[in-house]
Amino acid sequence: MTSTHAFWLAGRQATGEDTFDVTSPWDGRLVGKVSVPTDAHVEEAIAAAYAVREDFAATPAHVRAAALDHVSKRLVERTEEIARLISAENGKPVKWARGEVGRAVSVFRFAAEEARRFNGGEAQRLDTDPGGQGRLALTRRFPKGVVLGIAPFNFPLNLCAHKIAPAIAAGAPIILKPAPATPLSGLVIGELLAETELPAGSWSILPVANERMPALVQDPRLPVISFTGSDKVGYAIMDSVPRKHCTLELGGNGAAVVLGDYASDADLDWAATRIATFSNYQGGQSCISVQRVIADASVYDRLLPRVVAAVESQVTGDPSDDKTDVGPLVSEDAAKRVEAWVHEAVEAGANLLTGGKRDGASYAPTVLTDVPADTTISCEEVFGPVLTVQKVDGEAAAFAAVNDSKFGLQAGVFTHDLQVAFRAHRALEVGGVVIGDVPSYRADQMPYGGVKQSGMGREGVKFAMDDYTYERVLVLTGLTL
Repeated sequence: MTSTHAFWLAGRQATGEDTFDVTSPWDGRLVGKVSVPTDAHVEEAIAAAYAVREDFAATPAHVRAAALDHVSKRLVERTEEIARLISAENGKPVKWARGEVGRAVSVFRFAAEEARRFNGGEAQRLDTDPGGQGRLALTRRFPKGVVLGIAPFNFPLNLCAHKIAPAIAAGAPIILKPAPATPLSGLVIGELLAETELPAGSWSILPVANERMPALVQDPRLPVISFTGSDKVGYAIMDSVPRKHCTLELGGNGAAVVLGDYASDADLDWAATRIATFSNYQGGQSCISVQRVIADASVYDRLLPRVVAAVESQVTGDPSDDKTDVGPLVSEDAAKRVEAWVHEAVEAGANLLTGGKRDGASYAPTVLTDVPADTTISCEEVFGPVLTVQKVDGEAAAFAAVNDSKFGLQAGVFTHDLQVAFRAHRALEVGGVVIGDVPSYRADQMPYGGVKQSGMGREGVKFAMDDYTYERVLVLTGLTL
């Protein structure tokens, strides 16, 4: 008998009358039952967060830091258990799930560090003009209010961590809505936070259905919304609440550029291996997975067979097996969508070099060339194990190809030329440029986010804390400076 997982209401466990099932995308087995919060539970969580907001903002830094440190340490202790849970509910190969737990460990550790040094205040002398003589400004940051964090399914632990940890570090109460397909990992964070001394109401984790999200979004007591997910949903949220502060991480169609100076056999082997790995590493279900390969004509013919071979070497299968590189997508519907996009591209004239086959929720790692620019797979985020490869003539054409997209999250540029690296940083319309590697690299302390339809605002602990807070100036008068 599978036990029912309670949700976390103002720091305590609670249950509702209804439950829903969480099943494995790999084999359909029941992973867990989750209790559903009622409307009364949601109202209680919001009211508690709103009531505690001033007291929580004034909580000593050491209290918030200690709680965050505790979660980080407990995640280390429970790494294997939580990795197996992520793999079971998400379909992610367990070796990648272990990496996700490790990243969440770092997120909470970074947040503890930032809690200790954030908001110390910046002094500014005002006697630079005669009217400011004897005056000093002290600027500090204060929370904008309660945060509504909406997390996706693809990193069910770490992206919940990226919502919760910065909020706690900044002294902002948070209500987290985990993805309905993968709520169990987020609920584990609640287990660990419940072991701390954070005040009641400072956090809640509510696994409500997506259909109930608009009411949360519209509630005036939740002035900050941090959303990770599709561009369609993210911009619909922002358009519905134009006076709220929204941080939106909306995905992309990540490009990996291989330039002409990256030409040795070792260079091309490295690029092909990294491209193949990170076009498939979460079943392609990562906002910064490699979707487009843009190769200079001088290396294209040598790179392409290496990419195909590296993609075909990816081990697909049971995500609980340590040898598996590529597991299923989150659902059979997701795999059917990818299948339809690939079919559309092939019907329009694209060449299918490998893959292109679906088995239930699994989709074989796939490589396409000569993909028409107006096909869905060229224009949208595929969120599946599919990459396209195109040939260009020179650096300028490569950078133009990267920018020829409505998205702009991250790009990777394989080059040894430092001048090219700086030109790429200036030219590419993305939130991050990675030199010598794929766009899929992310350090959890760095600013992470995009431009164009990839969103606005930044994740990365300190940068999320900036988004959750605002500057307030204190002017001191009658001083001798």
